[in-house]
Amino acid sequence: MEIPLLSDVVIILGLAVVVILLFQRFRLPTILGFLITGIIAGPYGLSLITAVHDIEILAEIGVIMLLFIIGMEFSLRNLALIKRTVLLGGATQVGVTIMLVGLLLMMFDFRPAEAFFVGFLFALSSTAIVLKLLQDQGEINSPHGKVVLGILIFQDIIVVPMMLVAPLMAGGKENIAVELLLMVLKGAFVIVFVLISARYLVPKLLFVVARTKSKELFILSIVMICFAVAWLTQSLGLSLALGAFMAGLIISESEYSHQATSNILPFREIFTSFFFVSIGMLLDFSFMLQHLLIVLLFTVCTFVLKGIIAVMAARLLQYPLRTSLLVGLSLFQVGEFAFILSKTGINSGLLTVEVYQYFLSVSLLTMAITPFVIEYFHVIANSISLRLSPGQDLPVNTQAEVDQNNELYHLEDHIVIIGYGINGRNVAKAARHANIPYVIVELNAVTVKEERLRGEPILYGDAVHGVILSHVSIHKARVVVVAISDPEATRRIISSIREVSEKVHVIVRTRFVQEMEENFRIGADEVIPEEFETSIEIFTRVLSKYLMPRDEIAAFTNSIRADNYEMLRSLTGRKNTPGNISIDLPDLEVASLRIFTKNDTLVNKPLIESDVRNKFAITIVAIKRDGETLLDINAKTKLKRGDVIYVVGKPADVMRFNNFVRAD
Repeated sequence: MEIPLLSDVVIILGLAVVVILLFQRFRLPTILGFLITGIIAGPYGLSLITAVHDIEILAEIGVIMLLFIIGMEFSLRNLALIKRTVLLGGATQVGVTIMLVGLLLMMFDFRPAEAFFVGFLFALSSTAIVLKLLQDQGEINSPHGKVVLGILIFQDIIVVPMMLVAPLMAGGKENIAVELLLMVLKGAFVIVFVLISARYLVPKLLFVVARTKSKELFILSIVMICFAVAWLTQSLGLSLALGAFMAGLIISESEYSHQATSNILPFREIFTSFFFVSIGMLLDFSFMLQHLLIVLLFTVCTFVLKGIIAVMAARLLQYPLRTSLLVGLSLFQVGEFAFILSKTGINSGLLTVEVYQYFLSVSLLTMAITPFVIEYFHVIANSISLRLSPGQDLPVNTQAEVDQNNELYHLEDHIVIIGYGINGRNVAKAARHANIPYVIVELNAVTVKEERLRGEPILYGDAVHGVILSHVSIHKARVVVVAISDPEATRRIISSIREVSEKVHVIVRTRFVQEMEENFRIGADEVIPEEFETSIEIFTRVLSKYLMPRDEIAAFTNSIRADNYEMLRSLTGRKNTPGNISIDLPDLEVASLRIFTKNDTLVNKPLIESDVRNKFAITIVAIKRDGETLLDINAKTKLKRGDVIYVVGKPADVMRFNNFVRAD
């Protein structure tokens, strides 16, 4: 049976691979590649796709996944740390943009509802493109990076109420007040549902699921929560996107949010690619070429207007001019959430076909030039700030100092302990005793819950995923200790660590010798096999039994470890290794003997009278009696029946004395 959708999916993915490979070569954003793929394959391009409606269904799933991830990454506690940037900066940028765009369009005979809805669209910037570019340049934690992040967070949140307000703006309701009241009541119900679910229901459900240690069941439960809440909000007359965002919020308040994010990300990447492809399909490229001058004019106006407003928002936060210019040069484009919102506008009759095509054209162009602008935005900002405000380009007393209160921001030079078994616990104890900061990643939900109550800095998650590693600031850690018993997972974790950081020192615990070389090959700095450590411990005790000096034993075992256990790995051993020691073993034995005899020549007599040393040629060095160890042995010390005595002497003399004290 032929499945039309299957051939369309193959065409989209195959074309996307070619386009994105080309885009990667020129360091252009992946999202732009998906949009171009849609333009080429869509009805206004080569008309390669027949089941456009089915692709739009996949795109809807992509929207749900996108907002679900945003909800999971959103935290009320983290938001409080940059609340001034988010609320004041974000509200200024969004509010002023909506107002100016709306007023300008009303001058061109747009209806107020249509004009201000277009303002909604142009107020939103691209979270995906901007944060990716700033992250690649290592500027997320810079002052301008913090402001950009705060404003983008506000935009991601405000898009939800924009979706709710759009149908009301379109009119067609007999009693707007009643509709607004109903919307508020529905919203209140959803908020209460989210609070109860986040506080009581979902954490308990996910704890039961995580305790099974079934990855499949965990992923299934997360996806079920996402779609169930989305279905609930749709049933109430609200949007699927709002439900997905709320579902993400529910999970974000649990300790399983980071693992959930890492599991859902691959699904999101697939489905959001269909979303951006579907947007590209909607662009009439011939329309763009026919109206190219007007499109370019609108693009320049968007660049200037949004850039200036973003600069104003940063200045309002008391950032210096140079930092504010960097913010403006980062947020001038129209973002992906505007595409989601535009569909609501089309369904509500707030966008005509012509306006929508202008919007798509301007959005694509602003996205396309964003990577080039951000690549040179320091040069541009320096040039402008030196002309307008020489000597004032360094940030002083900025809000960024407040933003850095986030505990993860200060987590650096720390130890990341992966696995909280016996080895992980011992490393944590040692780190705590030495006052070294550390964080633990553990996949056992019961352990995480118990240790959190004890105050341990422990995180539920699978360290195979880069999201988990990023959350524990692996790039700022000094040492990572991988202390799990799964060899395959260990190798995947090492590979994931090296994808994030090349400088962190990775110490790996393995069970078997044959696992060492592979772990070294993929990036481990030190590998400690339990087989060899057990052998070293046994041999240490053997040497101590031969009365070897402790410093020589320590030097010998340390040389074995420093040589990566080469002596033990070799079948024949290696001659003249640094660990070889010349040992002159004395013919002595240390033994512990219990006194069973009642012989009065030994028992209850002072040692000077029993004359043990001369009779048996042995020396008593300690006595254990009634649970106490007596070390002060002198001529007046008396031996009692039942004592355990520690003696030193030649093996034959010790054996002769042992036979004597055991006789009745």
